[in-house]
Amino acid sequence: MKVKDAMHTGVTWADPSTPVAELAHMMRRCDVGAIPIGENDRLVGIVTDRDIVCRGIAARLDLNGLRARDVMTPEVIWCRDDEDLSDAVRIMEARKVRRLPVINRDKRMVGMLAIGDVCAAAPQTLAGEVIAAVAAHHDGA
Repeated sequence: MKVKDAMHTGVTWADPSTPVAELAHMMRRCDVGAIPIGENDRLVGIVTDRDIVCRGIAARLDLNGLRARDVMTPEVIWCRDDEDLSDAVRIMEARKVRRLPVINRDKRMVGMLAIGDVCAAAPQTLAGEVIAAVAAHHDGA
């Protein structure tokens, strides 16, 4: 199975100057936990719900002035739409991430692959492996 067979499409990104409150509204409206951040037609970061909480709220920063660039994770880990789903799962396991932006051969973001997508599409053993690996990241935290 290929990543494009499991991912969800219709993903949009936000600009680094997008207010964090707007990102939170986007997450709620789209029922997602991450918003990719793009600039000059390039993926430059990702903001997760956890980023907003840990880098914004828990850090007691002024939420009214916070922008995506202030809380985003700049190192974007991604996968390709034409690679095997099992290879994308290995990336998730190795990097301990729950979501991967999906890029096509033209270097365009075409979707997002989340653990839920893997669980819905992959064999149970593969889904169990990624959940165990990513969950282990938070053991003892």
